[in-house]
Amino acid sequence: MTKLEQLLSQYAAYHLDQKNIYTHFIGIPLIVFSIICLTARAGVIISGVELTLALGLLLASTLYYLSLDRIFGLIMLLIYALAYPFAYRIAQLDTAVWLSLSIGIFVVGWVFQFVGHFYEKKKPAFMDDVIGLAIGPLFVLAEMVFMFGFRKELEQRMLAEARKQRAAMDAQTVSLN
Repeated sequence: MTKLEQLLSQYAAYHLDQKNIYTHFIGIPLIVFSIICLTARAGVIISGVELTLALGLLLASTLYYLSLDRIFGLIMLLIYALAYPFAYRIAQLDTAVWLSLSIGIFVVGWVFQFVGHFYEKKKPAFMDDVIGLAIGPLFVLAEMVFMFGFRKELEQRMLAEARKQRAAMDAQTVSLN
């Protein structure tokens, strides 16, 4: 099993209910976008180019995703390249407007997340492993790719392992009660 399969399976074990996955299609992009908005205001100008904290975070996460899978990493790079200019514009707004928009988007994103986990009847994956915060966006991308009919072998391997992990989690919960 590749590192990508391992991480996606671990995340998917908390996300087997389709309603939960659908809420993540909205919640996770909103959360990521809000973080880009919040961090696009902090930066330095070097040789006439503004380098923001958001760009650093996007670069680091893109490199991480590329290390796991070139195709997913390149798609994430494209998504980030499209999202960053909008987030940067928001970051240039008046402080109160910037914070209100960024925090509002963040809160709405988390509302979607927790509604999804209400359907799932499982806590979010990051509560057991903080790497879930980084894998969430990749999981949403992978689920979208799977919905379009691509990388079905990866999906099948991921789901098989996720179901095993979920059964083990459920068995552990029963034994604790």
